[in-house]
Amino acid sequence: MALKGRIPYGMSLPHRAIEPIDQATIRGVAERSDALGFSDLWVTENTLDEVFSLDPAVALTYAAGVTKKIRLGVAVVILPVHDAARLAHQFVSLDYVSNGRAILGIGLGRPDHYKWFGVPQERRVKRFNEQIEVMKALWTKGECTYKGELVSLDKGTMPIRPVQKPHPPLWFGGGHPDTLHRAVALGDAWMGAGGSTTKHFAGAVPILREALAKAGRDPKTFPISKRVFLSVHDDPKVARAEVDRWYTIVYHDPKGVETSGVHGTPAQVAAQLEALVDAGATHLLLNPVARHAEQVEALAKIVGLA
Repeated sequence: MALKGRIPYGMSLPHRAIEPIDQATIRGVAERSDALGFSDLWVTENTLDEVFSLDPAVALTYAAGVTKKIRLGVAVVILPVHDAARLAHQFVSLDYVSNGRAILGIGLGRPDHYKWFGVPQERRVKRFNEQIEVMKALWTKGECTYKGELVSLDKGTMPIRPVQKPHPPLWFGGGHPDTLHRAVALGDAWMGAGGSTTKHFAGAVPILREALAKAGRDPKTFPISKRVFLSVHDDPKVARAEVDRWYTIVYHDPKGVETSGVHGTPAQVAAQLEALVDAGATHLLLNPVARHAEQVEALAKIVGLA
């Protein structure tokens, strides 16, 4: 079945790469993704990284200034290592200056994140949940007095209001079943990580659907997404080599080229993306690992936007 019109497709804003990315490429991908009709632009948060990586709030604010309608998201911010009020202010500001296009993806992250930023890993889920309550209160009420077990705020005020109501959508990351249930209970969407396997994604979908049904939530309004690291090239060997290099250097997981990545000719990539849609994806984040400007054009054709 053709990909055109089946689901919305997001595009990765060039922000993390094995080699540094020039500003012209970043701007060009943002502008072309907007013009071609991709639904959203995405970045990651990788503050301390082995490869070149831009700060998500800075990159998305830049993208907001050179685009008109495409939405702007991060997947994901490691919420427990942030101050909830500061993060809420960053993304309500992004929502304001972009006229309602901000998306905040949040997750629990890895043990390294907690060591790097001096935040206890213990009770991280409790901290995560309390931080969400604080952010939602600041976004929807403008004032928050909160006394949790791990998070507190005394008469904090944030007069700036989000354009999106009630607030910028929260997209959850993480693949544990508890995380999937938490996404349905507290979030607005879920995105499978680019480093997670296609098999794992397919296994997460029925858990999400069951949780949505039990919660009485409409699955049509709750995106189920997957970040897809990919490369398309007329020579499938070139495409495979680019994805293999990405997983080997960035993820230290050479097997990822086959278990998680998408690569090949336009027809082969289309078939692999269709398989993800058939597995339950209602949104796909297309994340080229090289030749970013060229890939935007090729992928637009594959998914029916050009």
